[in-house]
Amino acid sequence: MVQFSAIIQKFDKQGDKTGWTYIVVPAEIAQQLKPNNKKAFRVKGMLDDCKIAGVSTLPMGDGYFMVALNAAMRKNIKKPAGAVLHVSLALDTYEPQPSAELLECLVDAPNAAAQFETLTKSHRNYFINYIASAKTDQTKARRIAQTINALEKKMDYGQMIRAAKGDRKELYG
Repeated sequence: MVQFSAIIQKFDKQGDKTGWTYIVVPAEIAQQLKPNNKKAFRVKGMLDDCKIAGVSTLPMGDGYFMVALNAAMRKNIKKPAGAVLHVSLALDTYEPQPSAELLECLVDAPNAAAQFETLTKSHRNYFINYIASAKTDQTKARRIAQTINALEKKMDYGQMIRAAKGDRKELYG
């Protein structure tokens, strides 16, 4: 676990990052977390008293990385842009696993299973985490069905979510 202080920053006009709130992970800290790495990686730890896990770092160049502070993080830390944040970070090596129910359904839907296997690990994780975050068995079952239907139609996670919010005919035929 590495510890450092960071100033909460906010992008003004920065393309798709406009309005993002973030902290910078200095190059020497990033090297301690994941030596000789220039690509995004996940971290866990604490932002003041707020516990975080599975949070992505994004490369900024010259060995520096940023950690975007989402709405839940900002609400928990209760500090605005410009404030100092005490940061404790460690490399997060957790790998989400598909639920037994999803694996059973993929066995019964070979086209969906084949599509699932073509996805990168991070894109498979979108589906896995979506299903795992269900709070009830009914929601979990609905999300598994939605995932299988989307995979059979060769949809990615974003397309599935947009279809579910819009015209459901695209997802359920």
